[in-house]
Amino acid sequence: MTYKAIETASREEIREVQNERLRETVRNAYENVEYYREALDEAGVSPEDIETVDDVTTLPFTTKEDFRDEYPDGLFAVDDEEITRIHASSGTTGKPKIVSYTDDDLEVWNEVVARSLTAAGVEPGDTVQNAYGYGLFTGGLGLHYGVEELGATVIPIGGGQTQRQVEMLKDLESDAISCTPSYALYLAETAEEMGIDIKDLPLSTVIFGAEPCTDPMREEIEERLDVNGIDIYGLSEIVGPGVSNECHEAQDGLHIWEDRFYPEVVDPETGEPLPEGEEGELVLTTLSKAALPVLRYRTGDLTTLTYEECACGRTMVRMDNVTGRADDLIIVRGVNFYPSEVEDVVLEFDEIAPHYRIDLEREGNLDTIEITVELVEDFDGDEERLHSEILTRLENVLSFTPDQLTLAEYSSIERSEVGKVQRVFDHR
Repeated sequence: MTYKAIETASREEIREVQNERLRETVRNAYENVEYYREALDEAGVSPEDIETVDDVTTLPFTTKEDFRDEYPDGLFAVDDEEITRIHASSGTTGKPKIVSYTDDDLEVWNEVVARSLTAAGVEPGDTVQNAYGYGLFTGGLGLHYGVEELGATVIPIGGGQTQRQVEMLKDLESDAISCTPSYALYLAETAEEMGIDIKDLPLSTVIFGAEPCTDPMREEIEERLDVNGIDIYGLSEIVGPGVSNECHEAQDGLHIWEDRFYPEVVDPETGEPLPEGEEGELVLTTLSKAALPVLRYRTGDLTTLTYEECACGRTMVRMDNVTGRADDLIIVRGVNFYPSEVEDVVLEFDEIAPHYRIDLEREGNLDTIEITVELVEDFDGDEERLHSEILTRLENVLSFTPDQLTLAEYSSIERSEVGKVQRVFDHR
């Protein structure tokens, strides 16, 4: 089942739509955004040079630094009276990235979220409990209006209030919940503490996003909650949630709604485009944003693209689940690794809860790393043996030996009820 016919259109039909919308997007950016006019002039590119999406690689990249340099509204392409809504990123690493929407932009956003929910298996008449935060963050309102667009019922509970979340799941018989993957596991823990078997509830789907989620973590969510775990992807700079979504039929990559967002994958170091199937940094160009057209935005997210038709019948390109970011790379004593590699090890052991913490320190000129994991609540095994097995596995995966591995008591690592969970603490 699809929400829009374009989802199963031929590649030729999709390309024709992309070509037309890219030309209009570049024209809008050039004529109405001083930043893009100067960047395109510097690159020697004019709107007339853009005929098809094959020409997209002649356009300059946009980065998060550009959003911050143009703060607050230097990238807006319309006057204030045409703007219906403004959202913003958290700004935890500097000034927030401010994004804007016209009425038409909001209609597009509602539509792509409704597409995403349909792909996830949500149907009109279902009840969706929205546990994303409302406010400047795009997750809450983005999912909310998409649910309504689809014709489903939304429970706008927002983030936190975990015991009440569980009560609402039980009392209102929610069919689906949208939240971060780490929060889904926290819900399962809380339900158990409340004496409620979450597997007995009508909940059948968890739509998770806002954090990377490895395949082992998805399996953990599906097993702990007895649900389908469906990945949704988006980012405020492009629109918010709804850029792409897994289909429940195949769960084999996230369909990018590429009639609205044109995707590329590039080498994170050189910026050169990479062929289909090769992992690199996802780059997105908006094709339907009037208030904030964005050309070749470097998301920082690492993924691959697959153009083969999906088993669900959709023909739109699929991106692999994002398991890390180009800027999440950690370097310790000259060795590179991603936090997701530690997560994969943690989830291999039944004796370990699906929570971990990485602390980086510097002693003199030497980097040190401490990894803390949690024992399951009812652990009664040989802790020394388990410590040795986990350490050996970490050594094999990371290609170096952590300076310290701590097996902590259950529930000693802080949980996140609102927002993204923090796994890495760099004290250097």
